[in-house]
Amino acid sequence: MENLSPIMLGFLGSLAAGSLTAVGAVPVLFGRIPSRATRDLSLGFAAGVMLAASFFSLIIPALDAAEPMFENGAMPAAIVCVSILLGMGAVAMMNEKLPHEHFKTGREGPEAASLRRVWLFIIAITIHNFPEGLAVGVGFGSGGMEGGLPLAIGIGLQNAPEGLAVAVSLLGEGYPKLRAWGIAALTGMVEPIGGLLGAGIITLSEPLLPWGLAFAAGAMLYVISHEIIPETHRSGHQNRATLGLAVGLVLMLFLDVWLG
Repeated sequence: MENLSPIMLGFLGSLAAGSLTAVGAVPVLFGRIPSRATRDLSLGFAAGVMLAASFFSLIIPALDAAEPMFENGAMPAAIVCVSILLGMGAVAMMNEKLPHEHFKTGREGPEAASLRRVWLFIIAITIHNFPEGLAVGVGFGSGGMEGGLPLAIGIGLQNAPEGLAVAVSLLGEGYPKLRAWGIAALTGMVEPIGGLLGAGIITLSEPLLPWGLAFAAGAMLYVISHEIIPETHRSGHQNRATLGLAVGLVLMLFLDVWLG
């Protein structure tokens, strides 16, 4: 590994982190479609992981990345705040513009709305995976193994429950097991693209990194509040969903602090 270039380290590290999305979704290949209560619990867990990740893996690192760039202490906060709002606005626009029949022809009414919520969830995860891959690439590109490995491990552990949540959500909408797993796996495959870009053009990606991280956080926060949490409360399983959110949040917090 020591003989590999920083670009190759960034690519391989982000590829490994992104691949854990597929690993996390593997259980759907061997099990039956979970009950609605179990799906709400799993989505609540994913929401908790995403909520913690939005702050500890995206917003705080975005602030840390922006602070050395400006002498004015207000500028890093302003950049992050604007980027969060841009991320929320981008997903809100997708929420308004995506047609019901875009992903599966023939569904109308509540079922189509449910399917669109699932795909907004998938799109948001894909959006936030790219800047995470970028961050891993920058870590390896600037600090080698020491700079990139802890970040790759933390992001990879976060990706596993996200992959499971995506696959379980698609199973609940009637997708075949293999296709549900394949779509979940693909959401993580944007990370090596970001990793390659981050490690290869670190001088360009460093100024853009706080914008990308905070934009991704905004996208995730919108989906958590507007789509996932309301969806988990629709069928009377709000207690399980809240339990899942609490467990996911504290688990991600623990892993983030533990892995540094």
